[in-house]
Amino acid sequence: MTIREAATVMLVRDDPDLEVFMLRRNLDSEFVAGAYVFPGGAVDDDDRDPALLARVHGRSDAEASELLGLPGGGLGFWVAAIRESFEEAGVVLARWADDGELVGFDDPATAARFEQARLAIGRGERPFLDFVLSEDLLLDAGALHLFSHWITPPGAPRRYDTWFFVAEAPEGHAYLHDDTETVESAWVRPADALEQAKRGEIELIFPTMRSLVTMGEFERADAFVDAVRGATAGPQPRFVADHNGARVLLPGEEGVA
Repeated sequence: MTIREAATVMLVRDDPDLEVFMLRRNLDSEFVAGAYVFPGGAVDDDDRDPALLARVHGRSDAEASELLGLPGGGLGFWVAAIRESFEEAGVVLARWADDGELVGFDDPATAARFEQARLAIGRGERPFLDFVLSEDLLLDAGALHLFSHWITPPGAPRRYDTWFFVAEAPEGHAYLHDDTETVESAWVRPADALEQAKRGEIELIFPTMRSLVTMGEFERADAFVDAVRGATAGPQPRFVADHNGARVLLPGEEGVA
């Protein structure tokens, strides 16, 4: 089975304590149906289009690739994370090219235009690059901070090589599910999400759960972002065989491979 590259973004804010934005996947999805996840998805070939990479602000492909321990193409993960955040949640991690200011939606006409673009991109009717060029945007790769790396274990219906990122949630953006790939959305405190999962009220996959556990150690979003800022690729979780079939080893744990 081909392992697809993917990217996921944990958008965090304070209200008043740290909260993260989560989406519930469609119950008809082939992969983790019904689970609560962070915005994200597969890296597309177009995410590495030179014309799109030329519109990225705050990080070069060489810098991104070095962070991920790759020979090249690393910036595509940042682009995919930004694109998926827009498609799935209406969040635009970008700046206006003319003045470098963060994209905002004080103007209702701008908000309506972006929402129409989001729906068209999600339906495959409009390339993301066309939207970026027509709005004269710079994708804000500098807003995304590397957090963790997970690879779906053998036996799953689909397998992904996924990099997790953290970003401070920009104010005034949509923060809505798309009613296609995702059917519910919510801001939630990490501890509350974990407690809901424990009670069987929501479903969490293991990488999401482990991310929430780490996030829950912080009271404030800025403290969490500062803690992961500048992270690089390092030891990652892995799956090993044991008497129960398989289990996850976190960095530093020992086990029989």
